[in-house]
Amino acid sequence: MKYKVEKRYIPSAGRDIKILIFSPTQARKPAEDTPGILWIHGGGYATGMAEMAYISRPLALVKKYGAVVVALSYRLSGEAPYPAALEDCSAALHWLRDNADALGVNSSKLMVGGESAGGGLTAALCMYERDTQGVNIAFQMPIYPMIDDRDTDTSRDNHAPVWNTRRNHAAWRMYLRGLEEVPYWAAPARCSDYSGLPPAYTFVGDIEPFYCETLTYIDNLRSAGVEATVDVYSGWFHAYDMFMFFKKDVKEAIARFEKQYVYAAEHYSAPQRDCADE
Repeated sequence: MKYKVEKRYIPSAGRDIKILIFSPTQARKPAEDTPGILWIHGGGYATGMAEMAYISRPLALVKKYGAVVVALSYRLSGEAPYPAALEDCSAALHWLRDNADALGVNSSKLMVGGESAGGGLTAALCMYERDTQGVNIAFQMPIYPMIDDRDTDTSRDNHAPVWNTRRNHAAWRMYLRGLEEVPYWAAPARCSDYSGLPPAYTFVGDIEPFYCETLTYIDNLRSAGVEATVDVYSGWFHAYDMFMFFKKDVKEAIARFEKQYVYAAEHYSAPQRDCADE
């Protein structure tokens, strides 16, 4: 399916942020069946841009399944630490909801996803919107999310490729600088109440730093009665699917990811509350 990309700037916290809107040139489904997806890039909260959507998971959801994806360039931690990135993600999500009709998507089928730090912001955004009674999110896809600023059994003394303990510590110091106490909107693994969060799907490799925190996140969702699924891949280091996209096991993993998305698009919805109530 052919698609188009539109670049726009939207307001967030007194400034403008860039978003890219990926949409099919011809609607594959009627608007009532079309999800709108906010995709949040990775990069340790310190690097990355909206254009990373081209090499990650969301573009196929537009080309193959007719979804509409909004990818944003949030403020990076070198420019502004927490809560700047979360504020920008929330602004983009609210924009997506408020423009659902114009985008041809169902506002009851809004989803959020991202990889690594984008996965961390996905989890944080779901908690933030729940707590503030903001946008209702139908489904979350926090792929190998960066959600725990504390060492876990797999983020401690980890020397795997791409992302390791040293880089993890440095990235968290940059993102959390100036905080005396770390809230769970900054590091979602610190949350103690997982009730009311959206259903979730993720995958993770078993040699990367975020292996333990990913499994713990899914376990906590399940314990709170939230539908949550994780696929674990042996020998995968961080962002393996993006670096080794040509491998058979990656292609199979991507197919499983897309299957989970299709199921969510067909089975999950979260009607929006009246915006006047916010």
